Amino acid sequence: MLPALIATDVDGTLLDDDERITPRTRRAVRAAVASGVQFVLATGRPPRWVSPVVEALGFAPMAVCANGAVIYDSENDRIISARTLSVDMLTELAEIATRVIPGAGLAVERIGRTAHDSATPQFVSSPGYEHAWLNPDNTEVSIEDLLSAPAVKLLIRKSGARSSDMAAELVKHIGIQGDITYSTNNGLIEINPLGTSKATGVEEVARPLEITAEDVVAFGDMPNDVPMLRWAGHGVAMGNAHPDAVAAANEVTASNAEDGLARVLERWWL
Repeated sequence: MLPALIATDVDGTLLDDDERITPRTRRAVRAAVASGVQFVLATGRPPRWVSPVVEALGFAPMAVCANGAVIYDSENDRIISARTLSVDMLTELAEIATRVIPGAGLAVERIGRTAHDSATPQFVSSPGYEHAWLNPDNTEVSIEDLLSAPAVKLLIRKSGARSSDMAAELVKHIGIQGDITYSTNNGLIEINPLGTSKATGVEEVARPLEITAEDVVAFGDMPNDVPMLRWAGHGVAMGNAHPDAVAAANEVTASNAEDGLARVLERWWL
């Protein structure tokens, strides 16, 4: 049966290694959408980093951002919903993170009413925070200010460390405070509100459309995609995927550099 909804990760999945959507992948996605299937981006990115993907696609899908904490209507530039870590929870998590991972820097993602809500500084970091990637919209503040408002995500960063090692250590100390995940293995951990994942985010988009998990095909490549790959009726790991994503998927396609997503969609469309 044809899927009713396609949910895909962005980096390492929809995008190739040059962070582009190839012509073949764009053609397959647009053919699916033209047939009436729903298409949802499911990413660790915040809403403000979704616009280049929308431009490359040529249409504006719903986006599950911040690993499921934010539902974003990219067509109307509107935050539909957001789940946050409270100030008390952030304070507790920050204490654990700095104790368990000595030398780690902290940052948070906050959210406003739109992707670029100027009333809300959205990426706020502690002094000396070393970014895992280029982030030109950073606001550096004291640790007290960092923890002074709710956030959709806490980031723990230690340059030179491995995210998998950091996660293994943090999971010994963090229980009901939040969900630990990562989308890159270069020393960056992301903590979301407990019970929040790409799976819960996609389900929130699908429910009003009366689409169930069995009618969803999902694509991903990293540990933050695992809940979504397990939840979907058909989970597809990329050929470049982390072993955890491969283990969670129903099948493994070609890598993101080899149009792996398009190869699967072409079975139904084109």
